[in-house]
Amino acid sequence: MSDSDQKQPQMDAQYDPSHELYWSKKWKEDHVFHSEIDENKPRFSMVIPPPNVTGSLHIGHALDLSLQDAVVRYKKMNGFNVCWVPGTDHAGIATQNVVERSLLKEGIKRQDIGREAFLDKVWEWKDKYGNKILDQITRLGCGVDWERLRFTMDPVCARAVRHAFKELFDQGLIYKGHYMINWCPRCGTAISDLEVTYEEEDAHLWYIRYPFEDQKGFIVVATTRPETMLGDTAIAVNPNDEHYQSVIGKFVLVPLIGRRIPVVADESVDPDFGTGAVKVTPAHDPTDFAVGQRHDLEVIQVIGLDGRMTDAAGKYAGLDRFDAREAVVNDLEKQDYLEKIEPYRHAVGHCQRCNTVVEPMISDQWFVKLTAMAPEAKRVVEDGEIQIVPDRWVKVYQDWMDNIRDWCISRQIWWGHRIPVYTCQECGYVFASEEEHVDTCPKCGGPVKQEEDVLDTWFSSSLWPFEVFGWPEQTADLKYYFPTTLLITGYDILFFWVARMVFMSTTLNKQVPFKQVFLHGLVLDEHGQKMSKSKGNTVDPMDMIDEYSADALRYALISGMSLGGQDVNFSESRIEHGKNLTNKIWNSARYVLNVVADKDLSKEPEQLSSVDRYILSRLEETKNVVVQCFDSYDFGAALREIESFYWADYCDWYIEMSKVEPTYGTYWTLRHVLEESLKMLHPFLPFITQEVWSRIGFDSYLVNETWPAPRKDFVDSVAVERLSVVKDAIRGIRNLRAELNVKPSQRIRVLLQGDLDSWSEFIPYIKFLARVEEVSQTASAVENAYSVVVGTDVFYVPLQGIVDIEKEKSRLLKQKSDLENRISVYDKRLQNNDFLNKAPKEVVEKQKEERQALEESLSQLVKRLSELGG
Repeated sequence: MSDSDQKQPQMDAQYDPSHELYWSKKWKEDHVFHSEIDENKPRFSMVIPPPNVTGSLHIGHALDLSLQDAVVRYKKMNGFNVCWVPGTDHAGIATQNVVERSLLKEGIKRQDIGREAFLDKVWEWKDKYGNKILDQITRLGCGVDWERLRFTMDPVCARAVRHAFKELFDQGLIYKGHYMINWCPRCGTAISDLEVTYEEEDAHLWYIRYPFEDQKGFIVVATTRPETMLGDTAIAVNPNDEHYQSVIGKFVLVPLIGRRIPVVADESVDPDFGTGAVKVTPAHDPTDFAVGQRHDLEVIQVIGLDGRMTDAAGKYAGLDRFDAREAVVNDLEKQDYLEKIEPYRHAVGHCQRCNTVVEPMISDQWFVKLTAMAPEAKRVVEDGEIQIVPDRWVKVYQDWMDNIRDWCISRQIWWGHRIPVYTCQECGYVFASEEEHVDTCPKCGGPVKQEEDVLDTWFSSSLWPFEVFGWPEQTADLKYYFPTTLLITGYDILFFWVARMVFMSTTLNKQVPFKQVFLHGLVLDEHGQKMSKSKGNTVDPMDMIDEYSADALRYALISGMSLGGQDVNFSESRIEHGKNLTNKIWNSARYVLNVVADKDLSKEPEQLSSVDRYILSRLEETKNVVVQCFDSYDFGAALREIESFYWADYCDWYIEMSKVEPTYGTYWTLRHVLEESLKMLHPFLPFITQEVWSRIGFDSYLVNETWPAPRKDFVDSVAVERLSVVKDAIRGIRNLRAELNVKPSQRIRVLLQGDLDSWSEFIPYIKFLARVEEVSQTASAVENAYSVVVGTDVFYVPLQGIVDIEKEKSRLLKQKSDLENRISVYDKRLQNNDFLNKAPKEVVEKQKEERQALEESLSQLVKRLSELGG
């Protein structure tokens, strides 16, 4: 920063968060977070989980980015050469949907203008609107290396995708197959298993009679999807179910259409579901598909890609699948095929993007053979090459690997990386190429046709940790920054993204993509409910920043975190507290800088008071705890620790004590602790700390300063213990003043039963902070006085002249009676066996805790009465 840019040290009476805009701009303009290869420094590299180019910053992003930024600043201040790579994801389905909706407003369908023209429209949209989330990331204060900005469809990433596809294709790890997949009729594409979310819904079980072909009775099956019966090609029963031994091998007729289908025995059938007999529709159910393959059943598709019934559905053709359900049920009832209907609650698969009910379909799709890649991806975690934090996620990861299914990577849309597979129109040769454009067959020179489908968006994202550094080219950046050091992300995308990066890197690079993964919890509302627009409990981070500040938002998110990676309950009260903390930092710094403004504090003091040694020792304790918390990813505890030290120890105690007979040591300590505290707070609250740093007069960026080094010579456990006793005395006297409603302006007398000389150094602080006129010594207990016991010493506050002693006794006796009555109510409840046996455990425990609190209050009242001779 040049001298002309240095801000003036004068501080306004109120903190103005608009300074945040100034600093976010300066950090970016001055390339503060740009990294260059430097072999003389320890390396720390990290990639941002690329948010969708269609998106806006949501509360989960805000937590994720705040944590990453805190780590980046902490590592940078500890001397690491830090590289944090930003970027965005092209979000194939989501982006295409946005542009399609925009065109439909003009009455244009994408098919009307063709693939190339439509893609031009998408790129136009991306160039115009796609940087919104990047601007919001800047507003949050993120110290990313903007010069390394990547986009999953930029030329570097596109090359990486083609190369990776060809490598896997040539190794036989990518194949095309005719299998059951998840189809979203709304998005018009296949989606992976991980993109299906299951929601519990109230539904029905329809019990349908299938007559035997000889018309001698019928077999009843239960189904949640009666419309699919139009595609039934068998009835299945469990081979060990005694009820159906006699009908295995017989034939029944499908109601409404009369198709002749067999009764087969298959162990996949659950005898306890419905009647124990199930309909088999191989074209529309994954389990039925497998049954169909085992029994060589016909496959009849009765629901089309648009979610409407096909011609194979007969008279129901053209109906929406749910309208067809209603029509089929009505006809079954009219023709006496419907035996009964029961309410039934079950999990229904929905498209993660649009929430449409997913339709299982058999289709030709491209797959990645994860089953072949899983053993190595599992091993690197087992052997500790990748450390997952918290470690409870390790077993979840390993179990998923043990039950992995191949990944459907083809999508029937236009926006995305087009599958780089070509088929020769003359010789039929099928090949993959990493060239951007291929026109001729490498075997015969004939014309070729490229696959129409594009790759799942997660395919390009799975290459993210190495493609951002120029892979497959062996660039200097790739050799230096890869594998990355750490990945921070939410646990909800452990399988969507984290595991897929491990698959790709261990297969294509023969090394891990990152050394450590920290999986944090999700952000819930203040009641612990998941946020959703339908519930109306979502929080817009940008609104919070506008109202409170980015620092306050970061505080609210990080301070609520726990070591175990549990979800974070977000409340506006916490962000208000974050705002109060920034104001506390501002006001305390303003006071300190005003006090030391004309002091030359260039030399460390030769003498320090016990109070000075106390705060310096507490500073050292705080440094140690914060470092331990950072190194164990306990970010919430780190922030809470430094906040507690700064607010309670420094502001509430030391600054107030510093007003009593200050010395050079006092002034030096005031400023030293302020500067060290700003450094520790900076990773969490970068804006307020940088602003105050500049007002101190430093012409530097705080993130480029060195993290506070430990000072063993400042550790003084005796001073800390002694001040703890002094604080207890001051707190006790203050509490008595409040209990007796003594006006702040009124000074009181205090008598000390103990060694007055041992307290001499601290008497001025007691007099100043507890508003005491005089502290004198007494050899014995004082009558008609309330006491504060501190260790072996007792401070007495005589009541004469402060309160009417008789009225005080009456007040205490009434309170005592009230407390005894309330305790008796709790005792009756807690001695009632019905209550103890029937009430929830937590309710009983809470009752016990409340009774204990009343007992402690009563004990204090009894003590007060005895002091008054009552």
